Amino acid sequence: MNLSELTTESADPRFAGIDTMSVADLAATMNAADASVPGAVARALPWITAAIEATAERMEAGGRLVYVGAGTPGRLGVLDASECPPTFSTPPEQVFAIIAGGESAIVSPCEGAEDDEAAGVAAIEAAGIGPLDTVVGVASSGRTPYVVAAVRRAGELGALTVGLACNAGTPLGGVAEHAIEVLVGPEVVSGSTRLKAGTAQKLVLNMFSTIVMVRLGKTYGNLMVDVKATNGKLRERAVRIVRTITGTGRDEALAVLDRNGFNVKQAVVASRFDLSPQDAAARLARSGGRLRAALGEQV
Repeated sequence: MNLSELTTESADPRFAGIDTMSVADLAATMNAADASVPGAVARALPWITAAIEATAERMEAGGRLVYVGAGTPGRLGVLDASECPPTFSTPPEQVFAIIAGGESAIVSPCEGAEDDEAAGVAAIEAAGIGPLDTVVGVASSGRTPYVVAAVRRAGELGALTVGLACNAGTPLGGVAEHAIEVLVGPEVVSGSTRLKAGTAQKLVLNMFSTIVMVRLGKTYGNLMVDVKATNGKLRERAVRIVRTITGTGRDEALAVLDRNGFNVKQAVVASRFDLSPQDAAARLARSGGRLRAALGEQV
């Protein structure tokens, strides 16, 4: 793929004089450019929706969500995946990211790693990717060799594959079952895809993890009922959630959480039906871990 033909690599004449602008004018220019990103994401919503629906179906059956990227897209995948355990109590192996160059590339540039197709294939094989899994390749250009090779191999192994790029008609989209193209246009600094392209990718990945987890019953309404209360702030959030759902006072909410190991869903069920932790856990399990169902509410 000819890099000079990529929109993300082109130079927009509107930004040709940024080195002569005041800080205030440059900040306003960047802010105006960034404001176009949500619209670009909105235009891709039909393809985003289809990919998320297919992903949720496989994860419901026990599959995993795996992001693959290099550079900024790889780091965004790591960021999104790393937020799932504290937010939704997912095990680390259920949602994770593969980044070209390995863990060191998260904090240190490893730009050459993105050209290593064999490493992309090896990473997919090492992760044991299979038919229930979803692999989301993220590449601003849509032609990153490591990512394209990884997604292609994941498809060969039966996984659902998604290609998220910021150009049209890319090799990544060509090898993925679901191609998502968010066309954000040229960057303020030509080719610096950590800017609008990176923002667009973050928005799409937010949708992926959040909507899939909502579909898996990880929220009750908009409440984070699967929060892992591992610090003071999150314990206070757990207390507020239990109080909101059950209508109990703070002391009672804290007490039921203590008895139920600060498992919010279990604590709510125990409080609502005056159950022991064991019986509350069993009722929740019979409902597939879905709190609304465990409470006998209409879905």
